[in-house]
Amino acid sequence: MISLAPQLDFKKALLLLLVSFLFVAFACWGQQVPNKLLQPAEGDYIAHDFHFRSGETLPELRLHYLTFGKPQRDAEGRTTNAILILHGTGGSGRQFLQPQFANELFGPGQPLDVGRYFIVLPDNVGHGKSSKPSDGMHAHFPQYDYDDMVAAQHDLLQKGLGVNHLRLVMGTSMGCMHSWVWMESFPDFMDAGMPLACLPVQIAGRNRIWRKMTIEGIRQDPEWKNGDYATEPRAALQVVTDFLLIAGSTPLPMQIQYPTRDSADKYLDDYVKRVTAALDANDFLYAVSSSRNYDPSPQLDKISVPVMFVNSADDFINPPELGIAEREIKRVKRGMFVLIPTSERTHGHGTHTWAVFWKQYLQELLQESER
Repeated sequence: MISLAPQLDFKKALLLLLVSFLFVAFACWGQQVPNKLLQPAEGDYIAHDFHFRSGETLPELRLHYLTFGKPQRDAEGRTTNAILILHGTGGSGRQFLQPQFANELFGPGQPLDVGRYFIVLPDNVGHGKSSKPSDGMHAHFPQYDYDDMVAAQHDLLQKGLGVNHLRLVMGTSMGCMHSWVWMESFPDFMDAGMPLACLPVQIAGRNRIWRKMTIEGIRQDPEWKNGDYATEPRAALQVVTDFLLIAGSTPLPMQIQYPTRDSADKYLDDYVKRVTAALDANDFLYAVSSSRNYDPSPQLDKISVPVMFVNSADDFINPPELGIAEREIKRVKRGMFVLIPTSERTHGHGTHTWAVFWKQYLQELLQESER
């Protein structure tokens, strides 16, 4: 009798090799650098004598932005193809050039094809290359909040870029919350909204607590010096970095990627070095504090445009067990809520930037809101 075991082992090995090859191929494909077609235009808009809700004023407020495509207008001069995409706390418009976002959305035939749409990616107040505390004013910079940030975005569009209407407003994390503010503050300015990774209620509970802990962690560091430090306060940056890691991560993928004590320790060391090198204590303090007045819940029933609201089940910041998203979306006339289930491929709060998980819902929203 001839044993088939060696042949079966060989076939199994060959199959495993093939699967491994396909896995690597798909992983590499997902990390392609956006092609030359996806190189954005870049500019700055200066808002003169900008008034903040705190009563403070800046003679010049700089708003940096990236754009793709060109605006189109109908016979009445109404902008028909502009899409505003808003970043999260501590980010910038440039984060949307990452392959997991741009390569899924901006290419020919994709949902946000830059050959069809005029894409606007601003750096919000306090972030990126826009005006922020670290430019020189430190803790004397105006105490901006989300309403100020949205008002500045509106000025950028209308006065800076000549956009008088949006096909879509969408955003991630802080930008998700800005999307709700947009839909309530300027209800006739857009055709649709897509908030990703937030809740449309006042920031309270654990979400407020971890924010308050980071704020106090900065303020109570003696090296912060009431914001007038010459070098970054080390302990403050450590507190911020630790909370960013916990709030933005999810257990399952991290357990798989770092299954040993040594691999986890190395990841943490590398993460802290990378993140602290790019942090400014005042900038982060202001960015986190800017959420203090956010609460769109009283006016949700006034939103009339179609809304596709997406969260992920492994989000530390917006945990699904609270039931808030399901409750509040019922008050939005044309609202739909989608919860992305946890898997080995999701990224916790950061799933908002991995468009592969939700781009089909974006496509549905664009189709539903087509004029």
